[in-house]
Amino acid sequence: MMQAGKGSRAMRGFFRVAGATGLALALAGCLSLGSEPPESLLTLTPDATAPGGAVVQGDVASAIAVLEPGAPQSINVTRVPVQVNDAEIAYLQDAVWVEKPARLFQRLLAETIRAKSGRLVIDAETASVGAATRLQGSLGAFGYDARTSSVVVRYDAVRTGAGDSVETRRFEAVVPGVPAEAAPVGRALNQAANRVAGEVAAWVAGG
Repeated sequence: MMQAGKGSRAMRGFFRVAGATGLALALAGCLSLGSEPPESLLTLTPDATAPGGAVVQGDVASAIAVLEPGAPQSINVTRVPVQVNDAEIAYLQDAVWVEKPARLFQRLLAETIRAKSGRLVIDAETASVGAATRLQGSLGAFGYDARTSSVVVRYDAVRTGAGDSVETRRFEAVVPGVPAEAAPVGRALNQAANRVAGEVAAWVAGG
C-alpha cells in the first residue's frame, strides 16, 4: 500500500509532466519552425551550351575570366524585386531563386561565351587571376517593373585586357506584357538574361 506522502509526490510529478506536455502541444499549434517552401524554384538555363565531350585547350593567360557581377541589395537576395514606382520596391509572391541571381547570371554568361566563342572560359575566382581578359561588372536591374508589366535585365560590363586596356558597355533586355506571377516572370527573366548573355558573348568575341 502506497504511503500518503509518496503518493502525493508522485501525483505532483505526474501533473508537472502532463502540464509541460500539454503546453508543448499548444505551442506547436501556434508556432512554425520554418516557412513553407515554394512549390518550385527559379533558375537560369542557357540557350547556348557547349556540346558534351567538347575539349578546349589553352593556358590561363589566353583564357577569358568571367567574374560574378556586383548587385545592389535589392537584387542580392533570392527574391524577385518588383519596381512599384520610382521610390518603392516590393518582392513578387512565390517567386524564389534557387540561389542569388548574380551567381546564376555569372554561370549563364560563362556558358554562353564558352559555347559561342570556343575559347577557354574560367568562372572560378581563384583560377582567374592570370587570365589576359577579365569580364566583370554589375547587375543594375534583374526583376519586374509593375509600371510597364515588363521584366528588365541590365548588365554594366567591364572588360579588361592586356596592359591597362579597359572597355565598358551597358547591355539591357526588356520583355514586355508579362503578368505579375512567378512562373511567367521567371520564364521572361530567363529569356532576357539569355539575350543579354548572347550580346555580351558577341562583344567579347569581337574584342
